[in-house]
Amino acid sequence: MKAEAWLFTGVAGFFAVTATVYGVFAHEPAGKAALVVAFLMSALVAVFCWAQHVKRGPRPADDPSADIASGTGPLDFFAPASSYPLLTAAGAAVLALGVVYGLWLALIGFGVLAPGVAGFVFQYARRG
Repeated sequence: MKAEAWLFTGVAGFFAVTATVYGVFAHEPAGKAALVVAFLMSALVAVFCWAQHVKRGPRPADDPSADIASGTGPLDFFAPASSYPLLTAAGAAVLALGVVYGLWLALIGFGVLAPGVAGFVFQYARRG
């Protein structure tokens, strides 16, 4: 994850510099907001990649002298079929419609979205 971490750190740095320069010279709030959000999103991915690199150490792909066979074997745990993606997508869709049509529909959407997200988070929490 080290190469990806450096890549997204560079992207975040680019957006930070661009947002700063644009904020000084432009008097338009939408562009500033878009550049700040782009910086925050790329910084979030960069922090995640750095945390994974620190937590798991270097991968075989990070070592130029590694053999192809050193990258074989199970990579990680991947969940089998689950109904939580469907529940989360339905909740997000109803919540988005609620933003357009009214608070009552947004609250229903949030009520459907919250168990979907909680299911994603805690579905395999007790897995050894």
